[in-house]
Amino acid sequence: MRPNGSNGSAPLGFEATLWAAADTLRGSMDAAEYKHVVLGLIFLKYISDSFEARHAQLLAQAATGADPEDPDEYRSENVFWVPPDARWERLQDGARQPEIGGLVDGAMEAIERDNPRLKGVLPKDYSRPGLDKRRLGELIDMLGNVGMGGAENHSRDVLGRAYEYFLGQFAGAEGKKAGEFYTPRSVVRLLVEMIEPYTGRVYDPCCGSAGMFVQSEAFIEAHGGKRDDIAIFGQESNHTTWRLAQMNLAIRGIEADLGGEHADSFHRDLHPDLRADFILANPPFNDDKWGGEALRDDPRWRYGVPAPRNANFAWVQQFIHHLAPQGIAGFVLSNGSVSSAQSGEGEIRKNIVEADLVDCMVALPGQLFYGTAIPASLWFLVKDKSGRPTRGGAHLRDRRGEMLFINARDLGYLVDRTHREFSDADRDRIIRTYHAWRGQPVAGEYADVPGFCRSVRTDEVRDNNHVLVPGRYVGAEIPVDDGVSLERIHRMSALLQAQFDEGQRIQKTVVEALAKLN
Repeated sequence: MRPNGSNGSAPLGFEATLWAAADTLRGSMDAAEYKHVVLGLIFLKYISDSFEARHAQLLAQAATGADPEDPDEYRSENVFWVPPDARWERLQDGARQPEIGGLVDGAMEAIERDNPRLKGVLPKDYSRPGLDKRRLGELIDMLGNVGMGGAENHSRDVLGRAYEYFLGQFAGAEGKKAGEFYTPRSVVRLLVEMIEPYTGRVYDPCCGSAGMFVQSEAFIEAHGGKRDDIAIFGQESNHTTWRLAQMNLAIRGIEADLGGEHADSFHRDLHPDLRADFILANPPFNDDKWGGEALRDDPRWRYGVPAPRNANFAWVQQFIHHLAPQGIAGFVLSNGSVSSAQSGEGEIRKNIVEADLVDCMVALPGQLFYGTAIPASLWFLVKDKSGRPTRGGAHLRDRRGEMLFINARDLGYLVDRTHREFSDADRDRIIRTYHAWRGQPVAGEYADVPGFCRSVRTDEVRDNNHVLVPGRYVGAEIPVDDGVSLERIHRMSALLQAQFDEGQRIQKTVVEALAKLN
């Protein structure tokens, strides 16, 4: 049990085994390399196991005319066809052979050949000299002991959770680089549930490993909707990360238009005419190499030319440019964006505020993101606050000339010494506050809470030089009679629960170790 509920699913039984398998390669390459080696093999193992499970069904139905070697029998059930030379059994038979790298590359090529959706997506560099073939064989043997097929495991969500677990673990191992493609699930869930992408076009121009899209689909299904209710559009500039996104979506059967190739959203926008109903994004913080000098006269900069050495307000205006008239954008930016006046950023922020585009600002706690201590905020922008029904059908109140500030810096609990997550209670509190303020009846009545949230008129923000720091507007907490704030009680309770859970985990580990010794 985690404090006030966990925002994640219970760990899968084979997650730790998979991570141990990944560590087999740790001594021979860095995390940035073995990430692609291991995730590619997990993908191959999953689709092979899924194929074998379907193959067994068809063998049992052969007397009634089923053909176990007909690729259409698999595709009709959303199972990838795996040709004979790509099946896991063949790879495992050759795991201890020097040519194992070539066998894996051949398997990847064969799968891409017979499954057009995967063309150009799978890694095919397992035969390179720098990859230790003995360790690669050990890794294949270890993965061979992890079953991913059968009725219980033949769930894209099961593998999806394993995939997310791996992306998170690699993010922690890689440090800063990982933050370029992995947004912690705790943050993604908060963004998705704040903007509620029930139906319409969802867009992320810096989609990384596609976590925003995965959570959008999960949100739809959790609320009784259908996947076909949303159309997904994205873009990613890094080729290997783009391939990760394609695999991440493929294992769940999620259709998305990622532009067909990797490309930079600023310099080669693959969806130039798209106007999205929902925009979800976590762009790189304070990117100083985005090439802004070449885009000084770009028509997207309606609110001011972005700083050539900081892409924050280039991203903000990219989102606004692609936002539909009734749409909503929710995204993460470093805290410098809420108050900076350097290089024209203050003037751009002023113009965005005066255009009445800012709906809500949320200050996040530290330690949410892997590999960076840079504090961050969530921005929520809309083009229409008049209260007309949203794309999802919600009837909202007229919020013109107002914006909501939420200070969530004291929420969350420490998973370990360096990483924080929101509990379910934390996340729900933020979401309900925003939805109540917007006027959604199911969220209840909104009220300002000193130290946590406050509804503010534009003229007050104007008096504060258009600075969007929530702490400047929400005021101080109201202490209870003994001088300890309610917020502090909540945090202390969460911390004590987290410490108790960690103690239980350590005790269990020790007991298991002693049992093995005996």
